[in-house]
Amino acid sequence: MDWKNLPGSGGNVEDRRGRGGLPGGGIAVGGVGGLIIALIAMFFGIDPGAILGGDTGTTQTQSQSQSAQPQADDEAYQFVNSTYRSTNQVWDGIFTQAGRTYNEPRLTLYTQGTQSACGAANSAVGPFYCPADQRIYLDTSFFTQMDRQLGGGGDFAYSYVIAHEVGHHVQNELGIADQVERKQRSARTEAEANSYSVRLELQADCFAGVWGNKVQTQAKLTQQDIREAINTAQAIGDDNLQRQSGSRVVPDSFTHGSAQQRINWFTKGFKSGDANGCDTFAVNYNQL
Repeated sequence: MDWKNLPGSGGNVEDRRGRGGLPGGGIAVGGVGGLIIALIAMFFGIDPGAILGGDTGTTQTQSQSQSAQPQADDEAYQFVNSTYRSTNQVWDGIFTQAGRTYNEPRLTLYTQGTQSACGAANSAVGPFYCPADQRIYLDTSFFTQMDRQLGGGGDFAYSYVIAHEVGHHVQNELGIADQVERKQRSARTEAEANSYSVRLELQADCFAGVWGNKVQTQAKLTQQDIREAINTAQAIGDDNLQRQSGSRVVPDSFTHGSAQQRINWFTKGFKSGDANGCDTFAVNYNQL
């Protein structure tokens, strides 16, 4: 993947890296159960505070709220910024064609720990989108964790992570996230509430695929690049995560979708490049 050739301009990135962790060490995650919870949150969750019980306050320290200038030769920053800018350009074009205005999210890079309007986060939480402040939070060490913990990686796989989180912002812009939240509150069972979460996550996977379709020529994507993203989608399926934890597979407890579902919806978006084809809410749940 030639990420340096990605389209896009500007950038709305705040760099909080190198400022240390949260007071008191942030969120503590330990043991096998904690690891699996962290992995589930790590891979494309929205609100880590709700999952890990972090502080839900919105106060930031002065050092956290100020933006630092990244080093010109900081390749991790350049990679994230380039991918992020291109996702926003793609979605701005899609919204414009639909006669709508796209408002970009902000992207915050941090190290060890930081504070969001959705609560405290640390490096174990991984990338997430917070609708309360319309920000994506990312500790770039997460990419190393992808390689070591799940055996998945590569530039396009990393880009898929970012594009998925931007997909959650698109859902927020379209009012989809609010509709899902209302449906979950009125759900009669936990399984029903989880089913709405699965639809939301699979749609974000599909949106990530749409972005990949739009940039495949400029980024010079190869079959190996595409395979990397598919391998990642497979590795983070709820069924695979449950097996890794030593638990039995319980579909009613899924919140992100099975490995095959995640592969299917990412591939659907990538092949078509049509965001209208990502309506996971119009499909019978058993046919997702």
